[in-house]
Amino acid sequence: MILVSAETMKRLDRKAERDYGIKGIVLMENAGRAVSEAVKREAGASGKRVSIVCGRGNNGGDGFVSARHLKNSGFDVIVFSFSRIPGIKGDAGINARVWEKMGGVIRVISTSRDVKDSVSTLKHSSVIVDAMFGIGLSKEIEGVYKEMIEAINKVSKPLVAIDVPSGIDATSGRILGVAMKASRTVTMAFAKPGLFVYPARDFSGKVEVADIGMPVGIFSKEDAKFHLLDDSFVASVARPRKKNTHKGSYGHTLVIGGSIGKTGAPYMAAMGAMRAGAGLATIALPKSLDKVMSEKIVEVMTCPLPETASSTLGDISIPETVKAMKGKTSVVIGPGLGGSPSPLGGEGRRGTHDPSFGWVPRHGSGVFDYVRRVVEKCGDLKIPVVIDADGLNAISEDISILKEASEKGGRIIITPHPGEAARLLGVSAKEVQSDRIGFAKKLFEKTGSTVILKGAGTIVASGEKVFINPTGNPGMASAGTGDVLSGIIGAFLSQGVPDVSSACAAVYLHGLCGDEVVKRRGEIGLLATDILNELPALINSFAGKSPSRFAD
Repeated sequence: MILVSAETMKRLDRKAERDYGIKGIVLMENAGRAVSEAVKREAGASGKRVSIVCGRGNNGGDGFVSARHLKNSGFDVIVFSFSRIPGIKGDAGINARVWEKMGGVIRVISTSRDVKDSVSTLKHSSVIVDAMFGIGLSKEIEGVYKEMIEAINKVSKPLVAIDVPSGIDATSGRILGVAMKASRTVTMAFAKPGLFVYPARDFSGKVEVADIGMPVGIFSKEDAKFHLLDDSFVASVARPRKKNTHKGSYGHTLVIGGSIGKTGAPYMAAMGAMRAGAGLATIALPKSLDKVMSEKIVEVMTCPLPETASSTLGDISIPETVKAMKGKTSVVIGPGLGGSPSPLGGEGRRGTHDPSFGWVPRHGSGVFDYVRRVVEKCGDLKIPVVIDADGLNAISEDISILKEASEKGGRIIITPHPGEAARLLGVSAKEVQSDRIGFAKKLFEKTGSTVILKGAGTIVASGEKVFINPTGNPGMASAGTGDVLSGIIGAFLSQGVPDVSSACAAVYLHGLCGDEVVKRRGEIGLLATDILNELPALINSFAGKSPSRFAD
């Protein structure tokens, strides 16, 4: 589904009038009528009381239109307005005066006392309609507006929000101080990205897109910068297999990771790759852990590497890692990698010289150097690489290496959760969570890599495009699920799927697997292996469906 930012929606409104001659008051009429129909579905039989809280702008105008239609349908409608009728201008003012002339009830809210006096009426309403601010809000809500929102939220009545719940940034999903908690949001013409991003997603309720008469041709592909992921993204990569193929036709994913106590992470990533359709998968890990891993796996190969004194991968592992990378079609680095960043940053030191890799720093310089060299070599060999988990922690020492590698043609996908994203950007996890879209885009700008910001409502950001994932559930907050996701991405990359399509399809499919498991068994106790077991049947169910034209 295409999502439209607040800025683009305002431009489309202007374009509708300028290029098509559709007056704003016509769009307002259509919007208000659509809201009235949604209120009827929420309230049930006519005759019930509906309270509509109107601001001074066009959102309030939509509220006055819906009040008229509801009153005409037999509902007892009361409008709370933050302005007297003469103070409401433009199209909203026209509809406010119509409401006044037809004898509609208006109660003006201008003081704290007015808010307190409104509570009894709100409590006895079947439905409340939020027509306060809409998409134009950009600053935190204060004063009597804040008091009214808090009062409405406390009465806990079904609430229908017009366009976006008041207090939500329509584009970023940030909460601007306080926000209406809607049970249903009727958004106009196109859905807004902020409605599907946490924390705002908790305030949006059921989202409906209302047709308000925007011409079909008004929207261009250049406007399609925000998308809500759906089945079509998986259908675009899940192709039926041809009969005359072999395992080499579906790529070879190399998973680099593992350390003492963390052999499960690379195992889950490699199995994720196999379950998602990779023809071959190999785990490159410290040689002392090879026996443990070999006993654990059957379908996946291992590649034991020279290791540090701490049984981790490091400088000493680089030459053999390079050999392992040759012939592979994707690399996943980080699951269970362990280690710690070098305190010296890996600069200005020399060790041994390897013909295929150049200077290899002295043993003990840290995992940062190891990850950096692997990323650089992936760029040289034109192998797409997924950096996850401990790989991200390693490069947090200096994320400029990603930008440099990307500018040289490296294909990199990073998969941070909020805490890892915070370390990469030098901010707090709380800040990241307050504006997930904004920080995902910022991370792309700093790294040049396709970014998958994991968590509820996972964000994929690349270039000017942002994709929001609606699948997944709290049960997936368990060990190993992120490793499985990395493996799925690696599988799609191995099969020649473009980076953004691989990221989007993997994220959506991964969450959908979790949702299918929860349908049968509930959220508590969901394991990463449950997702692995769900993958084949689900991905095969998509094979042959038509792809989305916005998949990449």
